[in-house]
Amino acid sequence: TATVTATATATPTTVKMPRSRRSQLVALTQTAKKTREHKAGIIQDVRSTVDEHESLYLFSYENMRSSKFKKIRMQFRAPDSEGRRSRIFLGKNKLMQIALGRTPEDEYSENIRHLSKCITGNVGLLMTSKSNEEVEKYFANFVEEDFARAGATATQDVQVDNEMLYNFPSSMVDQFRKAGLPVDVDNGKLVLVGNKKEHTVCKEGAELSAEDCKLLFQFGVKLTEFKVKLVCRWKSSEASFEEF
Repeated sequence: TATVTATATATPTTVKMPRSRRSQLVALTQTAKKTREHKAGIIQDVRSTVDEHESLYLFSYENMRSSKFKKIRMQFRAPDSEGRRSRIFLGKNKLMQIALGRTPEDEYSENIRHLSKCITGNVGLLMTSKSNEEVEKYFANFVEEDFARAGATATQDVQVDNEMLYNFPSSMVDQFRKAGLPVDVDNGKLVLVGNKKEHTVCKEGAELSAEDCKLLFQFGVKLTEFKVKLVCRWKSSEASFEEF
């Protein structure tokens, strides 16, 4: 009689590797919903603020500086005689156009579409009940000088001489050299190389490099002006539109 012997076979152990989070798909539905809600909130905010004020201005700006623009915000944050505070909106132009409307059919208020069509480039909205004279006078006189940034155009020739260099410690020799200013140390003082009387940092009309701007900053030369210009106005009481 044949005997069959059963041999036990070890069951292989299966090791599950942790699933990489990188391979997981992230649903963007919730993010898209928040984005839509955020945009809708801005549109409603713009429209409700239009309802609260007498005038809507569109303004343009050059060489934006947040620290300088803060002065404008503070100026119009003060309440008027009736306790109403002006509002300023800076954002995506298309979103502001949608809020105001671009055609007779979808414009939020009568004739406001004309202002909406002017929203292009570096612009913002000002809703206020301050008098026309007060607003126009403020912006006509508003200008803030500032240091130029790389890529800006020089508005004048700028030269540096030895007398100006005497105000700086000799330890800055390497810093000035890296910025393109040919200097040396003579008797503990910074001087221009080669007995030069002056060195031209930039010429009017030339594009400023990063090095030029560093030198202009060191010597306290401001070549940029932050300006805000009124483009047009819409008045709610008359549904009128006026370009400046």
